[in-house]
Amino acid sequence: MSKDLSTHMKKELAQLQPSDILAFNQKISTIPDIIKLTLGEPDFNTPEHVKQAGIKSIMTNQSHYTNSAGKLALRQAASEFLQEKYQVQYDPKSQILVTAGATEAIYASLTAILNPGDKVIIPTPIFPLYIPVTLLNGAEPIFVDTSDNGFVLSPEKLDQILAANQADVKAIVLNYPTNPTGVTYHRAELQALAEVIQKYDVFVICDEIYSELTYDEPHVSLAAYLPDQVLLLNGVSKSHAMTGWRIGLLCGPAPVIAQIGKVHQFCITSATTNAQDAAYEAFKHGKDDGAKMRTAYQARRDYLVTALNKLGFTCAKPEGAFYIFAKIPAGLQQKSFDFCYDLAQKAKVAVIPGASFGPGGEGYVRISYAASLESLQQAMTRLAAYVTANQQVTTK
Repeated sequence: MSKDLSTHMKKELAQLQPSDILAFNQKISTIPDIIKLTLGEPDFNTPEHVKQAGIKSIMTNQSHYTNSAGKLALRQAASEFLQEKYQVQYDPKSQILVTAGATEAIYASLTAILNPGDKVIIPTPIFPLYIPVTLLNGAEPIFVDTSDNGFVLSPEKLDQILAANQADVKAIVLNYPTNPTGVTYHRAELQALAEVIQKYDVFVICDEIYSELTYDEPHVSLAAYLPDQVLLLNGVSKSHAMTGWRIGLLCGPAPVIAQIGKVHQFCITSATTNAQDAAYEAFKHGKDDGAKMRTAYQARRDYLVTALNKLGFTCAKPEGAFYIFAKIPAGLQQKSFDFCYDLAQKAKVAVIPGASFGPGGEGYVRISYAASLESLQQAMTRLAAYVTANQQVTTK
């Protein structure tokens, strides 16, 4: 007699669904000739010198476990990179953990700090991964819709929420430049947030994976102001077009990193050895590899913002990353999933529904410009035809 043990599993899993971003992307991928502006992955190749470092690692049989925290040489190179770029200081021996991408850093850090009943402040719209990891740990998200404040969390709002929930709030999530809006936090804004946060005994999960893709002024890390409270996430995925190599960084106070390191060790033992060697090369000898990509992204951003505005889409001008979060024009379908499915089927252009990114996202779409300028131009031609046709229908 067969048994179904699926009802005997972790109860929090029943609350969760697989990523609707990935599900949507998979569903529309079957449409012939579709232009996909969906996933957040650089369309550039990993720099050649970084690839060669990875190949050399394989050919010289670097195929064994490393220190669970990662190769010390890599942590040293990462420490130098972070100090030079963002003026933050981390001891490579005790304050840096090499993770399997920023994704594992999110999981390990939240799992290590959360107890059932804790609360996590999550400004939205935001990359949704923080939400299921919070729920899996029996904690409760406190969503803060930032759509009425230029998609940034104000210090006044944060102070109000912390004061009302200070017995339960364990962490705040900040992701900037932000996925999906491309908005970032400037120095004065970070200083104001730091003044609020330092009044409370809370962690800040500061996901700065897009830090090298900041356009109009240099990226500033909150860790420079709150080193005792910030858990800084970074890595090579976006800066060096190395998403598939799966190398991230988690940095913070030594006693905290030691505890998070246990979760990391229980999950993966250590990051892939040859990928670590490639990441060492990226940090050590490719500190400015992201500059060429950043220039190309900025040109694409400028083209798209202009093209979208002409079609009636409004958006906060992205200051980093490679996304535009655009408001669907009046007169078109305002439910983002319905709009995106219709657009994919009729115009063969795929973008991500804004509702996927939490409160404040409905009525928007996320457009990734990690695609060639030629593809973006073709997509805008198709989008223009779609908008014209559908607006004509709605005004009959």
